[in-house]
Amino acid sequence: MPASVTRAAVVEGRRILVRGTVQGVGFRPWIYRLAVEEGLSGRVRNDARGVTIEAFGSPEALDALVRRLGQEAPPAALIREVLEVLIPAEPLPGFTIVPSEGDGARRVSIPPDLATCPQCLREVQDPADRRHLYPFTNCTHCGPRFTIARDVPYDRPATTMAGFAMCPACRREYEDPLDRRFHAQPVACPDCGPRVRLLDPGGGPAVGDGAIGAAARALVEGRIVAVKGLGGYHLACDATSPVAVRLLRERKKRDEKPFAVMVSTLDGARAVADLDPAEERLLASVERPILLVRQRHGSGLAPEVAPGNPLVGLILAYTPLHHLLLQAAGRPLVMTSGNLSEEPMAAKDEEALERLSGIADLFLAHDREIENRCDDSVARVIAGRPTVFRRSRGYVPRAVPLRRPVRRPVLACGAHLKNTFCLAAGDEAWLGPHVGDLDNLEATRAFEEQVEHLQRFLGIRPEVIAHDLHPDYASTRYALARPEPVKVGVQHHHAHVASAMGEHGLEGPVLGLAWDGTGYGTDGTAWGGELLLVREGAFERLATLRPLRLAGSDEAIRQVWRIALAALDDAFDGAPPLERLQLFDSVPARDVAVVRRMAARGLHSPLAHGAGRYFDAIGALGLARPRATYEGQVALEWNLAADDAEQGAYPFHLTEERGLVQADLRPLVRAAVEDLVAGVGRHRVSARFHEGMADAASALVRRAAAARGPMPVVLTGGCFQNARLAEGVRRRLQGDFDVRLHGEVPPGDGGIALGQALVADVVAG
Repeated sequence: MPASVTRAAVVEGRRILVRGTVQGVGFRPWIYRLAVEEGLSGRVRNDARGVTIEAFGSPEALDALVRRLGQEAPPAALIREVLEVLIPAEPLPGFTIVPSEGDGARRVSIPPDLATCPQCLREVQDPADRRHLYPFTNCTHCGPRFTIARDVPYDRPATTMAGFAMCPACRREYEDPLDRRFHAQPVACPDCGPRVRLLDPGGGPAVGDGAIGAAARALVEGRIVAVKGLGGYHLACDATSPVAVRLLRERKKRDEKPFAVMVSTLDGARAVADLDPAEERLLASVERPILLVRQRHGSGLAPEVAPGNPLVGLILAYTPLHHLLLQAAGRPLVMTSGNLSEEPMAAKDEEALERLSGIADLFLAHDREIENRCDDSVARVIAGRPTVFRRSRGYVPRAVPLRRPVRRPVLACGAHLKNTFCLAAGDEAWLGPHVGDLDNLEATRAFEEQVEHLQRFLGIRPEVIAHDLHPDYASTRYALARPEPVKVGVQHHHAHVASAMGEHGLEGPVLGLAWDGTGYGTDGTAWGGELLLVREGAFERLATLRPLRLAGSDEAIRQVWRIALAALDDAFDGAPPLERLQLFDSVPARDVAVVRRMAARGLHSPLAHGAGRYFDAIGALGLARPRATYEGQVALEWNLAADDAEQGAYPFHLTEERGLVQADLRPLVRAAVEDLVAGVGRHRVSARFHEGMADAASALVRRAAAARGPMPVVLTGGCFQNARLAEGVRRRLQGDFDVRLHGEVPPGDGGIALGQALVADVVAG
């Protein structure tokens, strides 16, 4: 939209190319306002890779524009690169925002959903403002984006806001480039926008007016309310009420896995958690992930929120509806995914009423549809920087820039657990939203729907399909059933290392320490404690951990005493002191005998090299916990039990056979058992175990580097979500190596699809 400006005589022209997350975040109107303030003429437009500015004016004014680009960008913008080129001056009368044109901008036109900005929140709280208490207030700096998009380009008619005709006041804001709601596609107000309603489990109205207040009263009374958020429904209850949290656990069929807790302000977060500055910044970021932080003593949260766990998953309110609900309730609220365990998050109203009616007493719903299911993201601060564990709302569909463009468009189908997929084209890759474990038909259907949606939004028709080597993964079966002829299987840990390389723009070779629970190995065993030398599409396995036999295979991962028994029998030549270990007080002798017979015969007892299995084994012994109620529970609790002051480390040996180095952890197991039998506290045993594992990891890297020469080192795989392990290994290596940890790409299986895509691109040629 053209507008006249008062400006000095034109003496210079510049084309300024801005790359990064700069579309759908109010960037062009912000550039317009800067140009007006600096007295420049010219134009700004979206292009295939970001935003292009062509500006004309004095060199001083142009310099000021570029300087302010780096200092004052909108909060949701992420500028990766600014390039300047001199161009001939043009005698233009003013500055223009040029509409997006052509197919080139398609791939970057849908931004992620963004948390409510301070300006909108002030309006919601201001009795004199026309949006006072309006739960769908938003502007170009905040609000729903990806979750309401039905097609591209990202304009209102292609969103679920299409059915809401703007009133004259909203239309004026939408069309004024000096207004912060200029081209904010979800713009609305109480006169013309969506409305909230409270429903009973049958879908009928539960109250006339005051739906949010009525829902808050129900929560205070101990009831469970399904709340429609940006990317799906949450199940909410009073986080300070043991009775309410136990009721939610019982109905949701979630025994001990921690619940996320939502608060409305940073002060509220400080009241329940001990936060450092990096954690506060991430908690208050526009992405608003669930952040794993240390719960404050005397927080007031019910112990049932995170049983036996000193961490709490804390999230700041990210919509006006959440803010108003928390304000009315006057306390922290559990805010967990609206599903039964192992099902995808409910997103459609009918779906929520059908699947959640046995859990929720009331439904706080509204008439703005959710087009794209998108669960909350999860993160933790490790080594002083954010590490995303689950990449979804707030991050998707933000692209990961690639150092080397892919040759042909690729779809990578990801892993079976914590699934995400990846689409790559040109010099960018897009990880889809978190789907979860593909253990049932509902999850698999959600995965397939998300793949189709993102393909359409990005305008990508994949020519290469990448998948895990495991033939029984649902994602592998989906990949092999696709019509595209080029299929590439990628080894699990190779993909982990390649994902870290892709995130950091490393071409290789690198040494990749890929530690997790399990992954299908090329030798028929389960890998998971691997050191790989990776260059482009190839890898060499340099080192691993001494394997354990998993009697019962997946059953051993749930009944972790079986893994502990395998480690003990291996370390003590079949004669461990079981009678002196508290763990085996609750395990029947006949079960021990059956498991030993299975292992001796190799009956349904695969060899497993996974580092995660050692965390399970020693954690089960130290915690005297025979069973895990959710994946990774024992390893997490064992990590959190460690004494920060303890510096001792358990020993290990390195051996080599046919060129493959093994870390023999039998000395570590024996030393841990000796301490436990001698009455050494579990906190010290856990710390010594973690220090020993970090020593073993760094020794493997140093041995490989001595033979192969120095090169960058990446730490990847689910075990490096363990802050103590990740920081310990990094500390041991960083003086001599370029050590890289994950950031926005998850180190666990949620990031593996990026690595699959990059490897498949090279292999397919």
